[in-house]
Amino acid sequence: MTGEDFQNGQILLIDKPLNWTSFQAVNKLKWILKSKLGLKKIKIGHAGTLDPLATGLLLVCTGKFTKRIEELQGQAKEYTGTFFVGATTPSYDLETEIDATFPIVHITDELIRSTTNQFLGEINQKPPIFSAIKKDGVRLYDHARAGQTVEIAARKTTIYEFEITRIALPEIDFRVACSKGTYIRSLAFDFGIALHSGAHLIALRRTKIGNYDVKNAITTMSFDDSIVRTSA
Repeated sequence: MTGEDFQNGQILLIDKPLNWTSFQAVNKLKWILKSKLGLKKIKIGHAGTLDPLATGLLLVCTGKFTKRIEELQGQAKEYTGTFFVGATTPSYDLETEIDATFPIVHITDELIRSTTNQFLGEINQKPPIFSAIKKDGVRLYDHARAGQTVEIAARKTTIYEFEITRIALPEIDFRVACSKGTYIRSLAFDFGIALHSGAHLIALRRTKIGNYDVKNAITTMSFDDSIVRTSA
């Protein structure tokens, strides 16, 4: 594809690597487009943030297709990942250290599978304190890192499917299909409470956004290679 193709609009399916922010991934693609195709300016943005500790599908829109970002953000998402049961962290994932431990001897496979039913359909969910949502003009993670306590309002979200794919306590693998705005870290925390224990997220991968599948995604390195071949 040419620079004009990207200016006219493309949707890129990118498999975001671990420890990259979504912003870093978009910045890398922007640099590739500008440096390899000689573009002086190019509009580019992603349709839904992935945390640095998550991998998987990132939809990146270029040129005129950046107008479609809001539409794409509103589509249903699918994730796979792993809960660690018996311990919690302030961030609900591995960004922070364990702050409390809980018993798990009472947790059976039957209890785990039946507990998923509590989360199907429309639910109220509080975002993690370590999130980018703003409270009083300040992002929640900045409040958290400053040691400040803030009241976080619950939000309605919808879980369409919640499947347990592996149980090897203290680890539980899952697949979740959900609406826009769902925090899988919060789901991990709430799931632990529902098990009369505690839990946090130790792995997360976004596999689908609407009809877009990570199976069809490429890495930023592969994108770089394809641009080099195209412009050669």
